[in-house]
Amino acid sequence: MTFANSSPQEGPEAAPFRQAPVVGCRRVSAAQAGADTAKVYFSRKIDAETLIRLYRLVNAGITGKVGIKLHTGEKHGPNILPRDMVRAFQAQIPGSAIVECNTLYHGDRFTTEDHRETLRVNGWTFCPVDIMDEDDRYVNFPVKDGLRLKEVAMGAHLADYDSLVVLTHFKGHAMGGFGGSLKNIAIGYASGHLGKAQVHGVGIDNQPEDWNAWPAKEPLMETMADSGKAVCDHFGRHITFLNVLRRMSVDCDCAGTSAAEPTIPDIGILASTDILAIDQASCDLVYGSGHNHDLVERMESRHGLAQLTAMRRNRMGAGTYQLIEI
Repeated sequence: MTFANSSPQEGPEAAPFRQAPVVGCRRVSAAQAGADTAKVYFSRKIDAETLIRLYRLVNAGITGKVGIKLHTGEKHGPNILPRDMVRAFQAQIPGSAIVECNTLYHGDRFTTEDHRETLRVNGWTFCPVDIMDEDDRYVNFPVKDGLRLKEVAMGAHLADYDSLVVLTHFKGHAMGGFGGSLKNIAIGYASGHLGKAQVHGVGIDNQPEDWNAWPAKEPLMETMADSGKAVCDHFGRHITFLNVLRRMSVDCDCAGTSAAEPTIPDIGILASTDILAIDQASCDLVYGSGHNHDLVERMESRHGLAQLTAMRRNRMGAGTYQLIEI
C-alpha cells in the first residue's frame, strides 16, 4: 500500500497529500514545517518492537505513576489490540498500569464485577488493571472555556496518576463515526455512569432506550472535545498518544463479537504528543488508502470528522502537522 506524499523529505513541489474533507490540522511537508508544527511519527509495521520504538520518540513527558489507556473490549472481541503486543509495550514503562472505567450501556463491563471477569476472559491479566470508577466514585475535572460542558466526572483514580499514555485502537464508532485518541480519553476516562452520561448528553437515570434518540453528530463531537480537553489540560505535557490503525471495523470494540469484519487493510502505527494532529493524520491516512468505503461512510454519516474541528475550536493542538515515516 502506498500513500501520496508520505515521505517527510518531500518538498512543496510534490503532489498534494489527500487530507480528509474536514481539516482541523493541516498536513505540511518537512520544508513547510514551522516551529509550531506538530510531529506525527508513522510506521507501516505493526508489532511490539515498532510500537515501543515510536513511543520512545514521544515519551519525554512521561514520568512517575503512568496510566495506559486502551480499549480492553467486550468479551472475545475480535478486533482489540493483541495482548502480546500490549504486554511487551507495558513492560517497557516502569510504574504503569492499564486504566479503564465501567460503561454507560449494559454490557460486559457495566459493573466492576462484570468488568473484572471480562478483563480475565480477554487476557488482560499480565499487569495491574485499574478500574478507576469502581464503586461509582468519580472526581470532577473542569473544562476551561469549553464548547458545551463546564466539568466532567472522571473515574476517581485518574487524579492519582502523574502521566498518561493513550494507546488507541483506531476504528469506526457507531455514534462518534470514528474512535481515535479523542474518543479513547473523552469517553474512556469519564466515569461509567455520571461522566459518560454527561459526555453523551443524556440523563443518568432517564436515557432513551434507543441510542439513535441520543444527541449525536456535532453536539456529541463537541462534548467529546470538551471532555478530552479537561484531561489534556490536567496532564499538560505528561500525556502522549499512539494510534494503531489495525483491524479497523466500522464498529467500536464495544460491539464485541457482533462487530463488522474490517474491509480496509491495516495501515500502521502513529505516535504524537498532539491529540488533534494524531487523529487528523489517522483520518487522512484512511482517506488516502484505496479501500476505505465502509469506514469513510461510517465517519461521514455520523459527522465524525467534526471531532477535528471541535478540537481545533478548543485549542487542543497545532494548526499544522508533519508526518514523519519511520
